[in-house]
Amino acid sequence: MSPSVSGENGLKKVHAGGKVEWPFNVSADASEVKISFSITTGPDAENAPEWNVTLYDSTGGELWSNYRSKSEVEVDLPGKSPKEFVLEVICPKGARYGDTVETEVIADDGTGADSLSFKAIATQSIMVLKTQIDQEKSVADALFSKAQSGSGEKDIYAILSPAGLRGYVFVEGMNTDRLREKTRDIKKARSFIDGETDIEEIGPYLIPMSAVVGIVEGDIVELVNGPFKGEKARVQQIDQAKEEITVELIEAMVPIPVTVKGDSVRVIEKER
Repeated sequence: MSPSVSGENGLKKVHAGGKVEWPFNVSADASEVKISFSITTGPDAENAPEWNVTLYDSTGGELWSNYRSKSEVEVDLPGKSPKEFVLEVICPKGARYGDTVETEVIADDGTGADSLSFKAIATQSIMVLKTQIDQEKSVADALFSKAQSGSGEKDIYAILSPAGLRGYVFVEGMNTDRLREKTRDIKKARSFIDGETDIEEIGPYLIPMSAVVGIVEGDIVELVNGPFKGEKARVQQIDQAKEEITVELIEAMVPIPVTVKGDSVRVIEKER
């Protein structure tokens, strides 16, 4: 029986400086096989930074790396039983969005050969930056200024400071080390939370929130703009579709209902 290489080899996304792994098995009738590697980078192979590809055994021992001079390694199959390996790929910190590496693992026992390919693609990271409370916008503005300055490859793709989320800003970019570097001298910025988040987790913050969310009839509000700015009023009616509320000015001599946009008021006392 010719050698067999099997395992999950689906495409994996990885951020600059991060790593991905694929466990796989090699089996053969022979007690020893030669494993060789073919590595292809894209889409611009000539100018792409070098990915680090390493083969480990099941105990974590390194068997081969693309930094070695040889493109193959001989491994024993005790009792001719399947042996488990782990292929590790580390994305270079200078990777650009969409850079790829494909590693073909070929097992040959002298009588035949089998192969399996593993592909990784460089993608952006979304990190959560802690800030001083109520200074989220100033941190986002300072970071935006840094993102716009200079020339060459941009480190920051997007910055999100959701209304109502106090003490945190979302930052999207390729190189997590450079993202940290960009924030070091921003006074109101604290530090990045360990790990990353993804688009699904921040999805709710990308959907515009209704201006009347959290306001109920009977709430006491303060008008923050318009001709009645600074006046206190009680909410009488809410129009969810138009995002408008009808209020009655508390200190007016004649109680006249006034209709304003939901973002024109600030709740100062909830209805009991």
